[in-house]
Amino acid sequence: MKIAMIGHKRVPSREGGVEIVVEQLSIRMASLGNDVTLFNRKRKEYKKIDTYKECKVEEVFSINKKSLDALVYSFFATVKAKHGHFDIVHFHAEGSCAFLWMLGRKHKKFKVVVTIHGLDWQRGKWGGFATKFLKYCERQAVKHADKIIVLSENNKNYFKNTYNRETEYIPNGIDKPIFKEPNIITKEYGLTKNSYVLFLARIVPEKGLHYLIEAWKRIENKKGLKLVIAGGSSHTSEYFNEIISMTKDDPTIIMTGFVQGDKLYELYSNAFLYVLPSDIEGMPMSLLEAMSYGNRCLVSNIPENMEIINENCSSFVKGDVDSLYKVLIILIESINQKNAKTQKMKDWDAITQETINLYKSFNLNTNGGTLYESIISE
Repeated sequence: MKIAMIGHKRVPSREGGVEIVVEQLSIRMASLGNDVTLFNRKRKEYKKIDTYKECKVEEVFSINKKSLDALVYSFFATVKAKHGHFDIVHFHAEGSCAFLWMLGRKHKKFKVVVTIHGLDWQRGKWGGFATKFLKYCERQAVKHADKIIVLSENNKNYFKNTYNRETEYIPNGIDKPIFKEPNIITKEYGLTKNSYVLFLARIVPEKGLHYLIEAWKRIENKKGLKLVIAGGSSHTSEYFNEIISMTKDDPTIIMTGFVQGDKLYELYSNAFLYVLPSDIEGMPMSLLEAMSYGNRCLVSNIPENMEIINENCSSFVKGDVDSLYKVLIILIESINQKNAKTQKMKDWDAITQETINLYKSFNLNTNGGTLYESIISE
């Protein structure tokens, strides 16, 4: 099959969950003999590449401004897809779906799949116009996509109740964890095994980091633990600066910035507790990763988190700092208890096969159109 991926910023990258999902699916699809094209966003700070692990890479013009990035990119990416020779055009995230109408209701040359990584219009970083725009994009997906993939049962119910639209539930997968002894994190931050609580996500309002910092500051006896905040900002400099202001005078809080590679593996491998206090999620990759490492996890009680967690995890009431503080205290008091066991998660090979099976359900002839349409045209 000839497959186009649209909606991510760039591959390879760990800038967000969308980028991780697109990369993991694409490289596996390509390794199975499919012709995969990645529509990366063109930016000065991104190194230009033409191929990545058997995938083709095409740059798409965009404008690196919060108000224009998704709009401009999605327009030019959709134009490229329309005039390309693909069997499947797979859009990721609601913001990339603005111009699906350009493909027409009966795009006979290819099939359109949309993965909803979360209800983006609910995210706190957007203003009024952006929220309306994202809802419009959502309606475009409902109207024009041949198949819609969701990452949670909660979102599946949302599309059924709101639009009477059936969707396909295909969750995110996970790589096998790479365990590392503390080395880089000891040299750079003085961290050792079980000496810190870890927040690892983009620093954006919907991840709820401000709740965690407020609760952390209330704790008088932290048992020598540090709070490690690992992640970069994403078009939200005002919020990022607010977080810097909240943490700058607290020696028990460490901000590492964006992490990847061995430093990332070390942080997961040696954390005492992982915390994700989100207001909104699709299917949080960092929570899946933390669980695969056997970390104890503390999450907000939103449905998307509660669908994932197991007996090794605790929860608190979303947006309630008092609730978060009380559960943190209980967990910190249990610091000498035995760590949780590593958790076997569904891997990316299985998730890729589920996605390919969905593509195959269109009965493609892999020459631009369905088998049925080819027979009719003959």
